[in-house]
Amino acid sequence: MNGTERSAIKAGLEVDIVLKQDQRSGKLTRGIVKDILTNSPKHPHGIKVRLADGQVGRVKTIIAQP
Repeated sequence: MNGTERSAIKAGLEVDIVLKQDQRSGKLTRGIVKDILTNSPKHPHGIKVRLADGQVGRVKTIIAQP
């Protein structure tokens, strides 16, 4: 599942995000969602989230439900 719809993302989900500095390379970072930072219901590049470890990026893939 991709991360372009805010309704699909909840705190506690395991996701792959792309960090700002990794946007060119497309390198993904895996983590657990702590906060959802995007207010709009959809975003074409992915919903922006903060992971439990403090990293911020846009969701590319939802891995697992809690």
